Amino acid sequence: METIGTVISLSKQWWLKVNKKAIRFGAMDGAVFPHVAKIQYSVNGKNYVKRQWLHAGNYVPAIGTSVTVIYDESKPSKSKIKEI
Repeated sequence: METIGTVISLSKQWWLKVNKKAIRFGAMDGAVFPHVAKIQYSVNGKNYVKRQWLHAGNYVPAIGTSVTVIYDESKPSKSKIKEI
């Protein structure tokens, strides 16, 4: 089953820096970081919150952005994000 969820928070994982440039002129030149997004969605009137790991360099949605959540009808807390 599918439902619409909303990104409620984002946190940058500062401890895991990934360098995208071979030659850098500073410590943060070419650095990208992974993020963890918290997505809230509702199934049958009950709210759930899903944490989603976003790999370094991937698109990071803004807080308040709507995303599609795929969940198991028998266990709505087990879900995955269709696209971010």
